[in-house]
Amino acid sequence: MNPIYERDGTVTIRPARPGDTEAVRAIRNHAIEHSTALWTETPQSPVEGAAWLAVHLGRGSAFVAEVAGEVAGFAVYGPWRELDGYRHTVEDSVYVREDRHGLGIGSALLGTLITAARAAGHHVVIAGIEAENSASVRLHQRFGFEHAGTVREVGTKFGRWLDLTLMRLPLA
Repeated sequence: MNPIYERDGTVTIRPARPGDTEAVRAIRNHAIEHSTALWTETPQSPVEGAAWLAVHLGRGSAFVAEVAGEVAGFAVYGPWRELDGYRHTVEDSVYVREDRHGLGIGSALLGTLITAARAAGHHVVIAGIEAENSASVRLHQRFGFEHAGTVREVGTKFGRWLDLTLMRLPLA
């Protein structure tokens, strides 16, 4: 599967490849250092970033957005839980470079990711979103994700407790 999205010739969504590792790692590390989107305070090393992306490349579940030849965002899906009873459910992650917000890149990435997950035969996509991340909640709502619940104070970062909002999208 090779879903491609182009908008006015400026944004292209394509499957990720090994050469995207550093750009993806930079976007992830920015989120780690400056947001509550990723619940860790430890940036990925180059080796960790390459290993993380390689897993997604191996299953064909990683995509990048390019603007003017540069990676401006990425999206991946992976197992929601490791037990085989959950094998038809995946969790999505969508990240856009800080200087590229508001250009429709997140929507293009999420749309491609949903199409790919459906084509791979998955049944449900789960989004786990820090409850105060209203932009991500709205993005997922636009694609038909429904609120499945909010779990209070299950994570911590920057010295405060974080709530996790779970959203789900049936693919069948």
